[in-house]
Amino acid sequence: MTFTPVTLCFLIRESAGVPQVLLGLKKTGFGRGKVVGLGGHVEPGETDEEAACREVREEAGIAVRQEDLRDAGVVAFDFPSRPEWNMRTRLFVAARWTGQPAESAEIRPEWFDVGALPVDRMWQDAAHWLPLVLGGSRLRLTIVLNSDNETVREVLDYSSR
Repeated sequence: MTFTPVTLCFLIRESAGVPQVLLGLKKTGFGRGKVVGLGGHVEPGETDEEAACREVREEAGIAVRQEDLRDAGVVAFDFPSRPEWNMRTRLFVAARWTGQPAESAEIRPEWFDVGALPVDRMWQDAAHWLPLVLGGSRLRLTIVLNSDNETVREVLDYSSR
């Protein structure tokens, strides 16, 4: 089974003592219309860390240094009905960066309170793992989607193994 390498990077901050995460409304391509994390494909010759920093810069105009990334693990997405969509997603969290979020052709960034994530506007799988990542966990999961390519059939957790 083949999985395309992708990354997601979650920028976190505190605003008035409330933890927040930067997400964005996807304006084009895969996931259009959903609120998503910043990220995308790992280009040939690029490390996961390099890809995460590049994607954050391209999608939101923010500069993140590789040394400021916290490895939050890996989530593999298995689409049995559309195996060409299978992804191995390396997760990162960063609390340091430079710049202010700016809208791009692909993403309209927005800060959300970590305790009130917009899961009703996200891929359904996000509710299974995003709160854990933002809470400091390092994950090793496989999310298997149903034939509708939207809803979760099962979550396989390999984190403690």
